[in-house]
Amino acid sequence: MNASRLRGIFPAIPTPVNADDSINVPATKALMAYLLKQGVDGIVPLGGTGEYGALAREERVKMAALCVEAAAGKVPVIPGVLDPGFHDAMQSGQALASIGADALMVLTPYYTTPTQAGIRDYFMRYADASPVPIMIYEIPYRTRVAIAPEVLHELSRHERIIGMKACNTDMYHFLKVMDGVSDSFAVFSGEDTLFPLHVAAGARGGIVVTASLIPRTWRAIYDEASCGQVAKAIEMHRQLIPLLNMTFAETNPGPIKSVMDLIGVDAPLVLDPLVAPAAELQTRLRGEVTRCLQTEAAFAT
Repeated sequence: MNASRLRGIFPAIPTPVNADDSINVPATKALMAYLLKQGVDGIVPLGGTGEYGALAREERVKMAALCVEAAAGKVPVIPGVLDPGFHDAMQSGQALASIGADALMVLTPYYTTPTQAGIRDYFMRYADASPVPIMIYEIPYRTRVAIAPEVLHELSRHERIIGMKACNTDMYHFLKVMDGVSDSFAVFSGEDTLFPLHVAAGARGGIVVTASLIPRTWRAIYDEASCGQVAKAIEMHRQLIPLLNMTFAETNPGPIKSVMDLIGVDAPLVLDPLVAPAAELQTRLRGEVTRCLQTEAAFAT
């Protein structure tokens, strides 16, 4: 696995679960079948959308294994590793690599609020020891610490750090990151809300939450933005603003899980401490997703 395979649309998928918090296997298989049929470029389970922190360790591995089995080598599967400390994160990464994960998406260490030197050393050490390559997952509005662009520039030159998911909503920070990363390092947009701007500024693709519902629409936006048709991409993205507003009106993935049955994935349950989204939000979101799926159908022809 290297950065050359990191391009296009990688849905950040929710984790279908049963009432006992175990993986809903039929729903997971249905989700994977839907996404592969729609032509996604990769799959990212077990991120925040995948409720990593709320799943039992064995269920995380089970979820990743189901994704790897369904993908069957056709597209990369890059599960998240969201533990706050090195040893737990390494144990998790080793378990996920053992079932065939192509790479790992490793979160910035949090709670301790490390210095930039600490962040640099953490990722260097992790990459040196990891059995598979890694992507950096930077999401400072969750971890309370941003990675300095110059640190990312240095990390991008490590041969086993092949990319990053950029969820820093500071666009100038993104531009400074892009100004100095290695050509062998793939920066992915991690923000549904900023995706066309990130691609226009050099992102090679996106790890996109709502691509679990409408991956062809996101692919069309990516195609326009990546070939220089930025105004067209922004106009297409503007049509998704109502969907994005509703999807993130309550904590993700509650809202998106409530409407996954519209694509044949009936698994609305969320894990503690999340609760089902408000009924009024579910109703509005259902109507908007139905509209977006009608547009999605046009991109299949």
